[in-house]
Amino acid sequence: MSKLIIGVSGDKGSFSEEAAEYYCYKNAISEHELQYLISVENVLTALDNGEINLGIFPIENSNGGIVIEAVYAMANHIFNIANMFEIDIRHNLIVNPGIKREEIKKIASHDQALKQCKMYLKRVWPQAEIIAWEDTAKAVKDLSEGKLTPDTATIAAKGAAKLYGMEIMEEGIQDLKFNFTTFLAVIKAGNDK
Repeated sequence: MSKLIIGVSGDKGSFSEEAAEYYCYKNAISEHELQYLISVENVLTALDNGEINLGIFPIENSNGGIVIEAVYAMANHIFNIANMFEIDIRHNLIVNPGIKREEIKKIASHDQALKQCKMYLKRVWPQAEIIAWEDTAKAVKDLSEGKLTPDTATIAAKGAAKLYGMEIMEEGIQDLKFNFTTFLAVIKAGNDK
């Protein structure tokens, strides 16, 4: 296969997409196609089935700790680690255009993003209902499609807000200024790369 098929554990606009683009840039991979598989389990299953050549997903964050979803998924699959790398994660509070602060009643994002913004959420949004979602970018997408109520804010990358026509209410809301996530680039067991 001349084009590298990369499965990422996120939707378009996710941090996993950012990680995949960074990986391709650092490894001078110009011919690639991303498949947005949302979960780590889906990435590893697609790798097992030969549907992708490479899988990219997060395993640990400097603030939020181990990505539990990744641990459970990795326990069910056999694969080789091609690379381990970090990217800096900047979280943003993203809302429907025109929504005001006082209208926000809920905040939805991936569990790991919520952990990385825990003190911010306690300090700024103590009354908001916190909702764990399967992916940061998918939360933004689902808000834009009306699958989340308009009084919901999401936490995700800047790119997700732009991609889904949403508004950034607040930038850099992660608890730590330096907020690095370690990602794995994995290949099927027995492959060289």
